[in-house]
Amino acid sequence: MAKPISYSTQTIVIYLIYSMSKWISTYFELLPSIGISSIAALLSGR
Repeated sequence: MAKPISYSTQTIVIYLIYSMSKWISTYFELLPSIGISSIAALLSGR
């Protein structure tokens, strides 16, 4: 039998998933404007 996850650990995991999903959604919102230009700058800089 696996030990039940403690409440604090569960809260931390949920918070991490929530913050990561918020960061990812923000990143994909900014990707068309910032991401493409930065990728192009990285590729042209080589």
